[in-house]
Amino acid sequence: MLVREIDTRIRRDVRRFVDFPFRLYRTSRLWSPPLRSGVRRALDPRRHPFYKHSEAAFFLAERGGRVVARVAALENRRYNDYTGKPAALFNWFDAEDDVEAARGVLDAAAAWARSRGLTILLGPKGMLRTDCPGILIEGFDHEAALGMTYNYDYYPGLLAAAGFVKEIDYLSGFLAEGYRLPERLAVLVDKIRERTGLRVHTFRSKRELRRWIPSLQKINNASFGHVWGFYPIDEDEARESGRQLLQIADPKLLNVVMKDGEIAGFLFVFRDISAALRTARGRLWPFGWIPIGWALKTSRRMSGNGVGLLPKYQGKGATALLYAEITKTLTAAKAVHCDIALALETNVKSLADMNAIGTTWYKRHRVYRRELTLER
Repeated sequence: MLVREIDTRIRRDVRRFVDFPFRLYRTSRLWSPPLRSGVRRALDPRRHPFYKHSEAAFFLAERGGRVVARVAALENRRYNDYTGKPAALFNWFDAEDDVEAARGVLDAAAAWARSRGLTILLGPKGMLRTDCPGILIEGFDHEAALGMTYNYDYYPGLLAAAGFVKEIDYLSGFLAEGYRLPERLAVLVDKIRERTGLRVHTFRSKRELRRWIPSLQKINNASFGHVWGFYPIDEDEARESGRQLLQIADPKLLNVVMKDGEIAGFLFVFRDISAALRTARGRLWPFGWIPIGWALKTSRRMSGNGVGLLPKYQGKGATALLYAEITKTLTAAKAVHCDIALALETNVKSLADMNAIGTTWYKRHRVYRRELTLER
C-alpha cells in the first residue's frame, strides 16, 4: 500500500481525491454528495480564501493503483490564534473498511501536523467554520440532509483503531410532515412581538440577500462566540460562505429577526437537494443543473441548519418567534420533512429550545481528537 501527499497542481491527483467518495458511496441512497467543483475549489490555493492565512495538505492511500482512503490535513492559523490550541484539523476523511489504509492517511496527517509543531489532530472539521463537522456515529439508516456528513458504520472503528478519542458530539433531529408549533408556544408569539418589538424579515431575492451578507457575518460572529469550535470569521470567509449560501438558497425560506432596524437573529431553512446531487453525481455540467435546479424549486424535504440570536435577545422569547416562522415556512413549502441539524451536546439551552418545539432526535456526529507527541 502506498500513502502519498498529492500535488494539487496535477489535475489527475485532484481528480482522484475528489472522485473517491463518489465511488465509495455509489450504491448508497443515504449519502449527500458535495458539488465536485466546490471540493476542487477548496484544493486550489489560488481560489479559496483559507490559503490567505493557513495551509493544507491532502493525502491518498492507494493499493494496486486504486484509491482506498483519503484525508486532508489543515493548519487553520486563525482558529489556533483564537483558541490558543496548537491544533491541526483533519477533514474529508473517507476510507474503505480497511484499518491499514485509514491509519495510513491519518498517520500521514499526524506527521504533517507534528512537522509544524502542532500537538493535537482534531476533526473532521473543515476550512470554513460553516463546514459540517464530525462523522456520523448514530443514525446510519437515515438519509443525510443537505451538506451533512454521511458515512458507513465502520468509520468510528477506523478512527478508534488510529488512536482517536471523542472530543465532542453534535445532535440532529427532525420535524415531521404536518408540523405545528406547540399550542403553548404559539399563544406566546403575539405577546412576544408586542413586548419586545421584534419582527421577522424574509428576503425577496438573492440580490437582496447578497447585500445583507456582511451584516449577517457580524451577527454570526456575535451569536456563536460561546460555542465549541468558534473563531471569528473574516470578510473573505464570509464571502466564501455567502457564495455557497447563494448557490442553494431560496430567499423566501430565509428569515432574520429585526429590532429597531438592526438584525437580532436569523433562521435559515433550505430545500434539501441531496437526491438531485446524487442523480447528478455532484456535477452541474453538462446536465446536472437540470435535476439540481428543479430540486431547488420543488423539493419538499427541508434542512434547517442556521439559527442564531444575539446574546442580549437570548432568553427573552425571540427563540419562540424564530421557531414560529418554521411553521409558516414548512407549511408554505408543503414540507414532508425538516432536519434540525448540528446542535452541540453542550449547548443545553439550544437543546431545550429544540425539545420544546417537538424535535425528534435521530442522528449524532462526533468530532475526534488525537494527541501528538513531538519528536525530539
